[in-house]
Amino acid sequence: MTDTAIRKVTGASINLDSVVKHYRGQDKPAVERLDLEIEAGTIVAFVGPSGCGKTTTLKMINRLIEPTEGRIFIGGRDVTREDPDKLRQSIGYVIQSGGLFPHWSVAKNVGAIPRVLGWDKKRIAERTEYLLDLVGLDPGTFADRLPKDMSGGQQQRVGVARALAADPPVLLMDEPFGAVDPITRVRLQDSLIAIQHELGKTIVIVTHDFEEATKLGDKVLILSEGGHVEQYARPEEILTDPATPFVEEFVGSGAKLAYLTVSRVRDVDYATVITARVGEPAQAVMDRAMAAGHTWVVVVDEHGRPRSWPSLAELATKPEVSDFLDRRLPVVARSSTLNDALDAMLAASQGAALVTDGRGAVVGSLSIGTVTETIQAKLADVRSAEADLSYETYVDGTDPAPTPVVAAEGEPGSDEQS
Repeated sequence: MTDTAIRKVTGASINLDSVVKHYRGQDKPAVERLDLEIEAGTIVAFVGPSGCGKTTTLKMINRLIEPTEGRIFIGGRDVTREDPDKLRQSIGYVIQSGGLFPHWSVAKNVGAIPRVLGWDKKRIAERTEYLLDLVGLDPGTFADRLPKDMSGGQQQRVGVARALAADPPVLLMDEPFGAVDPITRVRLQDSLIAIQHELGKTIVIVTHDFEEATKLGDKVLILSEGGHVEQYARPEEILTDPATPFVEEFVGSGAKLAYLTVSRVRDVDYATVITARVGEPAQAVMDRAMAAGHTWVVVVDEHGRPRSWPSLAELATKPEVSDFLDRRLPVVARSSTLNDALDAMLAASQGAALVTDGRGAVVGSLSIGTVTETIQAKLADVRSAEADLSYETYVDGTDPAPTPVVAAEGEPGSDEQS
């Protein structure tokens, strides 16, 4: 299943025209003559080694750092000529750990910029409720909480909601998920992709993690020292056709296998599921499942989010569907990579995972067999391309020995687990 619907774009284009940043007392500029075009409604990930100017470039867009030379355009406006405070009010900004005001409630944090802009209380309350729901936090549960009473991942979600509160066309994110654990990080990445699909903002994200850059970015900008552009392209192009020796070294020897990480759950066929609500007559649910040829069902809440996936034999032990909540349920978003899906299944020792949409509602299930078959097919494509390249090099006379193709170690099998 693939996305075919035309997405609404509310973001604005960003253009950097010969932008330079030279810090006083330094011989070399931090960013030297950078030209960059970012299309409206896309996610662009900045990545590169320490000192390459990626964070400096990000902060010049909202003028937290003033460029020494050059111009920056947002939606065609030269923002280097605008009042920097007003500019920053019109651009969302997310930093590591959320950057929330610790003594303010979640609702007050989210409404900070709208209050500065003079929105009325009703409009702020409606926007806050919408955004908390959008980032996966129940407004009734979290609106009055203080940041200290929330997990790091929850705080980061509030940070994203706050950045989107005034409906800015551009969202800047500086290492936003660097301070959370790996599982939470994957969920936050999926949440960001889902939010972007719904809102169509222009998002620029700085990350030190190349895998994160390829997962999140519609395009990836790889910078070297001095803000020099080594390559600016779609993740697939960077992984399969690095533009310079620097990119080849930066991406690393696993580039061909890393290509697999750009495949998404939404790009493969996942199965339909039979859903049930807590308290439904068990026999009616079992009849519905058996009629569809299913041996298990997914119990969902009032928003369609999965709670458990009991077998029909388990359902038969009680007259009504149980309210049991399985906290180890393997769940992946449609935007998740196949790598993420495989990790979720293996972590839960399950042969499948439930697939959810941007709001967390279940839309299907994905088997480990489907994932591994897709990965193996992609590996075959990579090997075929390598073999073709080796043959072309050989007949061209520039290399008498075609490069052998070696099978990757630890390839997963395609047998489904019980």
